[in-house]
Amino acid sequence: MNTTAGLQAEDFDTLDHILDDLRERFEETPQWDFCEGFMAAMVCCRRPLAEDEWLPMLLGIDPDDAEGGSFADDAQRQQFMALWQRRYDEVKLALDTPVEALDDDKAYAPEVMDVRGAIASLPPEEQAEIEDSEIPAFAQVWALGFMFVVENFPEEWEAPKDKEASKWHDLSLEAIVALTEDDTDVPTLSALSEDGPPSVSETRLNLYGEALWAVYDLREIWRNIGPRVAQVFKADTPGRNDPCSCGSGKKYKKCCGA
Repeated sequence: MNTTAGLQAEDFDTLDHILDDLRERFEETPQWDFCEGFMAAMVCCRRPLAEDEWLPMLLGIDPDDAEGGSFADDAQRQQFMALWQRRYDEVKLALDTPVEALDDDKAYAPEVMDVRGAIASLPPEEQAEIEDSEIPAFAQVWALGFMFVVENFPEEWEAPKDKEASKWHDLSLEAIVALTEDDTDVPTLSALSEDGPPSVSETRLNLYGEALWAVYDLREIWRNIGPRVAQVFKADTPGRNDPCSCGSGKKYKKCCGA
């Protein structure tokens, strides 16, 4: 079922609260930025990933656990999965809708935080208490989430055999990998607002735009090629006068080939 009603701010708050609660029981539970990148890669994957494949990998949760794994209860699990599916459908719809520019209302816009921008808005004394080296660059965690799927499902991310498609495939992944690196240039722009404090470099914003177009390209590549088709190997058929392969000792024509 497609549930493309877009998530609202309160829905993302609910997801953040659930992830915070999960982190009490599984400390490696990621932030939503990582989940958002992970989800985008799932949408772009050559085949749909089953829940029992991606859920343990992302949240350390066993989908076969009747008690919901590290979810607090079944109600929390159902709430998370319902919001996840709505956002998944929303991302899929955006990536399947042709757009001319990333500022189009229909374009895919990752739900990511500008952590450095938020810190830059704090009073100087509060900023001094935060370790700069631990603050991710804009969209860095999103890109890491995307590449986490690529690295853990390598068979679904092998380059296509078509040379032109293979070229775009590799360039697209390179654009996303570039975003996993730190932004070491001087910040001159605000990532998410026109009047916010400088938090990103112009180079970073350009890389971000290139990564988003790369996601569109990856989605289009696999939509055109389709899912992987399993090869079927036909066993050699014995000659009519050969011994039957069933081991009866009779000739094939007098046994299974009769």
